Formats: sequence, structure tokens, C-alpha cells
Amino acid sequence: MTDAPPSSSNPSASNAPVHTPAQPPKTPQFPPHNAPRVWLLTNGASPISINLARHLLAHGDYVVTCVSPWEIEKEERRGREFGAFWEEIRRQGSKSNTKMKPWKERVRVVPLDVSSVSQAQAAVAEALSAFGMGIDILLLTTPSAVLGTVEELSQTPATVMLVRDQFEINFFANVNLIKAVLPAMRERKNGHIVLLSGITGHLGTPGLATHCASQWAIEGYCDSLAYEIAPFNVKMTVVQPNIEIGILTNRITSVPPMAEYAPDTNPAPFSREIFAGLLDKLEGAVMPTIMMDLVQTPVSTTTTSGDNADVGTGLTTGDLLSSPSITSLYAPLSTGTQTNLVAETVFALAAIGGHDNPPARHIVGFEGVASVKEKLKTVSEELEDFIEVSAAVDFTKEEGDAMTATVPG
Repeated sequence: MTDAPPSSSNPSASNAPVHTPAQPPKTPQFPPHNAPRVWLLTNGASPISINLARHLLAHGDYVVTCVSPWEIEKEERRGREFGAFWEEIRRQGSKSNTKMKPWKERVRVVPLDVSSVSQAQAAVAEALSAFGMGIDILLLTTPSAVLGTVEELSQTPATVMLVRDQFEINFFANVNLIKAVLPAMRERKNGHIVLLSGITGHLGTPGLATHCASQWAIEGYCDSLAYEIAPFNVKMTVVQPNIEIGILTNRITSVPPMAEYAPDTNPAPFSREIFAGLLDKLEGAVMPTIMMDLVQTPVSTTTTSGDNADVGTGLTTGDLLSSPSITSLYAPLSTGTQTNLVAETVFALAAIGGHDNPPARHIVGFEGVASVKEKLKTVSEELEDFIEVSAAVDFTKEEGDAMTATVPG
């Protein structure tokens, strides 16, 4: 005879559902916020900005997105992708939602040439007045990468100019925007500046010296800035995704290689070969777009701008990075590949932006965390190996007094 189940004074107790632990979400969930946030995105036509803007608008935020008219006009695929996003915004406006305003009422598009101080100031001024709520989060990006060794980048006046251009885009352009937005955030005693950098801000990478240097420069600038603006309740965060996020979703410029740095003579794992392999794996999704006005000398391939570019008989997309001329291109990423590639970064930015207590630094993804931890481990081990040498230059007070006493005069 089996025992009867225990009785309960609650007649519905026997029908109560069995409690099971909640399963973790498959994707990060958008955090709750007290009020809609206003974002200023400085590289609005990039895959990260488009996907982030879509995510923010779907959750009630306001977005001012800056786009380069030159990029939209010259780079056909970028223009088409941003046009498709704008059409999506228009369609969303016809959908009824009692909780949120339509997307088109919560987004503004502002032209911005990142090299122009006056346009940076104008873009910030327009963003401040767009919705009557100021700017809560400024998202800065480093939207270009130059591939080439230090020697390769010093061979001609054109390659030397690329080094300066890298700093103009990745460093000075962001400085201009920071200086333009600070007075308003300081006056409101509220704001959050988010720099989207990369783990190359931690790790030196062969063949990416200029790109790494420009990221280290802007990160050092922002680290110092964080202390200056903290008393005004303005926060600073550096977000560092994996290296391929910043490279494959933005313009890649490669300079002519030198024979001394060829893979068969130099064992260093140069970024040119790494990204050439990645581009070859992506080949066939869409054709790469080649920026012909940035090609300095004729090459042995036949190329045209746009998605119908013919990269030449027998050559792969990766081969373009070893062209005997300066060549700029965008990786041939399909829309689905772009979305999957930037998904983690988009969720990280959305979760951190405007947070009451955001991290000073956030590394996106396990691989990035592992790489940075390995670098920090190496630095720590070297400190321990040479700690006696470091300490040998220190003097005790008594030793210092004795040395001072022996100095004549």
C-alpha cells in the first residue's frame, strides 16, 4: 500500500506548478533603465553602428547617428547598407506601439567629416538639440586600419602620409568629438563617453604598428580624461573587442610588402598574412569593394569600385593585401556574417552605455580576455625577473642623505 500524498489546507496546492530553476538566456538581455537614453554614434554607416542603432531603437532609446557623405557616395556597398537600414526605420514608423514612439521619431542622421573640428562641433550641437534631452552617451570609434611593417610604411611619401592619416582618424578625430561634447556633459553633471577600441590597445601586433599606436594613444588620452571628468559625474569606458571586429568591419589599407618581411624569410606572424587568410575564407559571400582613389599606382589586376569589382584572374581577395600598390578595401562580409560578427560587441555596448557604475575597461569575448591575460602574465613575470635590477636604483633615506653630504657646494 502506497502512502497518500500529504494533505493541504489549500485546495489548489496539489495543482500548483512545480518550480524549476530559470534557465540562463541564450543571448544577453537588454538591461532595464530608468529613462530612454540619447546616443551619439560617430561612425553611423559601420556594421557595428547600424546593428547597435537597430538594437537601441527597438528598446526605446534615441539615436543621433553621424555618417560621412564621402563614404556613402564613394563606397557603394556602405551606402546601400545604410540606405536599407533607413528604409527599415521608415517601415517601423508605420507599426503601432503604444509604449514607444516610432523609430523615425527617435533617430537623426547628421553629416560628419571626422577630420573637421567645425563639423564635430556642429554634429554635437545638432545632437544636443535633436530631442531636447542632451546627450547621454557618446560612442567613439577607431574606424580604419593600415597594414604594413614599420619599414614598409616609411618607403614613400604616400606610405608616410598613411601613418599621419591613421592618427588623424583614430586619435585626433575622437579628441575633437570629446572636446565638443564635454562642456554640455559637465554642465549637466551627467554623461558617458564610450571608446570602441580593440585588444590591439593592449597587444602589439606585427604589421599593425600604426594601428596599435593610434589605439594606445587614444586609450591613454581617455584614461587620463577619466580622472579629470569624474568630479562632474561624467564617466569614461574603453570597450575592447577582438582584433577581427575592428579590422574586418572597417576600411583596410595595405601598403606594398617588402621581400625582407615575406613569410618564407621572416617567421613573425604578420597581420597581413593572417587577414589575407580570413579574407580568402570569406571570399564568395560578396565581392570586396576596392577604393580606387586610394590606389597609388597601377596594379597587375583589373579592378573597379563597387560590388562588381573584378579582382583579377587567378588572384584571391587576400592577395590584394600584398598588392605592389597601396590598396584600400572593405572585407566581403555578407549582412548575416556582419550581424553575427558584431553581436557580442553590440550587446556589450548597449549594456554598458549609460550604466550608473560602468567599467573603466571592458574586453568583449573569451578569446580577447585570454589574450590580454596572457600579456599581463608576461608583463608580471618580467617584472619579477628584473625586480632586483629595478630596486637597485632606489636609495634609503640614510643613503640619500649620505650621498647629498658628499656632493660639493
